[in-house]
Amino acid sequence: MVAGKTRNVTAKSSGSRSHFKKYWPYYVMMLPGIIYLIMFKYIPMMGSVIAFKDYSAYKGIWESAWCGLENFKKLFVYPDFYKILRNTIVLGLLKICLTFPIPVILALMLNELRNAKIKKGIQTIICIPYFVSWVVVGGLVFDIFGVGGLFNNVREFFGMETLLVMQKESWFRPIYVISTIWKESGWGTVVYLAAISGIDPSLYESAAIDGASRFQKIRYITFPLLIPTVLTLLLLNIGSFLTLGFDQVYNLYTPMTYAVADIFDTYVFRVGIQQAQYSFATAVGLFQSVVGLFMVVTFNKIANKVSEDGGLW
Repeated sequence: MVAGKTRNVTAKSSGSRSHFKKYWPYYVMMLPGIIYLIMFKYIPMMGSVIAFKDYSAYKGIWESAWCGLENFKKLFVYPDFYKILRNTIVLGLLKICLTFPIPVILALMLNELRNAKIKKGIQTIICIPYFVSWVVVGGLVFDIFGVGGLFNNVREFFGMETLLVMQKESWFRPIYVISTIWKESGWGTVVYLAAISGIDPSLYESAAIDGASRFQKIRYITFPLLIPTVLTLLLLNIGSFLTLGFDQVYNLYTPMTYAVADIFDTYVFRVGIQQAQYSFATAVGLFQSVVGLFMVVTFNKIANKVSEDGGLW
């Protein structure tokens, strides 16, 4: 019996070696990504201990005194905490509800184009904004909606008064949504078009024989088979629900719009970098991560009930 187990272990080890020899180029291709993941994602997690310490740059992380949950208590009693939390949740919901579906719709529309040159041309055009820095986008937005910008020039042409758009709270959220759609929607279509290209063409041929229209093919074939990909990307977006991104908001908001635009990312920058409260800023970041983890686990269970292939695990 022992000899049989030994033979099984030997067979498995030899099978693993032969598998590695056969596919070693793929493992080499994965190596840079694995190194990047370890260096910039896992090793920095050790720094999260700062959230539970009274960190001093002179003493270092490990020599600084422990303070327990004091930084988290300070966060929850902070006067503007609930305002920042509300702003982050509102912008997060707007981003998921209004901007997330746009790449799906664009991918379905692009997939229906039969002229390959036009399809590639449109896809290239809508993907270009993704590679433009938020600093440049913010400058363009301020130029368009500024006093002498296109928006106010059109208003003046029709006899209306100049409007200081970027200084008004009511305009920040619409501008945030529009700029997000313009910059990121085109790039988001890449994954969905790749998923659509993997659908078996015989399904469309069978549907055509049965007399299905193009809209019916989208409704009953393309979209249902696209749902697992949509749910997976939705889960990834939900994981960063409270981490909206510092660049966009920082380059679009002004002191007059802090009441509706100030989020955790910008708050951490002001407190952690400008005021050098590193422990408190780390506590805020850890709070965001814990909430994101909770939301991913919760919605992953929901996704598994909606679709067998919809969850991450």
